[in-house]
Order: sequence, then C-alpha cells, then structure tokens
Amino acid sequence: MDKKLKAVRLGHWAESISCWLLRLKGYRIIVRNLRTPVGEVDIIAKRANTLCFIEVKARKTHFSALHAVSLHQQKRIVRAAKSFLSRNQRYCGHQIRFDLIAIAPKHWPKHIQNAWTEL
Repeated sequence: MDKKLKAVRLGHWAESISCWLLRLKGYRIIVRNLRTPVGEVDIIAKRANTLCFIEVKARKTHFSALHAVSLHQQKRIVRAAKSFLSRNQRYCGHQIRFDLIAIAPKHWPKHIQNAWTEL
C-alpha cells in the first residue's frame, strides 16, 4: 500500500476514534472534515454553549502529535472556523474554542482543550 493512502486511512481512523471520545465526553459532532477555500477543520463539536474546532493528529508518540500543529496550520483552522461561523449564524452566540486531539499507538487519545487561541 502506498504511503499517501496509508496516511489517509490513519487520519480517517484517528478522526473516528476522536469522534467517539468526544461523544463519550458529552459533545455533539456538528461537522467532520470541513473543507473551505481558506482552510480545513477535522471536527467541529458542540457541548453546552461551546463550539469546538478540533484538529486531530496521529503520530508515533503523543509528544510528536502534540507538537504537530504549526502556526500556519493554526491560522488556517482559525480562518476556516470564521468561514464556518459566517455561514452558520446560529452558532455565533457560542463560545469558540480550538482543541487538539493527539493519538498515539497503545495510548489513550489526549484531548487538549484550548490548544491555541485565535491569532
């Protein structure tokens, strides 16, 4: 199997695991794999009055996953979030948060709330 296909499958698997984790924690999944002209968001989830834009990273270690979101990626995710909110006015009154879920083999996923703020 070629490397690119393996990476896509790993990413899809990690996002599925992340969605289950979020559901168990009381979140409702709003959108998966949001693609906009200005950026992408892996998962958008809601709990109470908080709307979370979540990046999922699967790596060999939690440490590498936790450090895999570059400043450039953060900016693209923030732009995608703004694009989503401009088209979905019903969420504009919600608190907004940017989270990261780090996935590593043989470990529980780590959900980092407020992994970064709007830049």
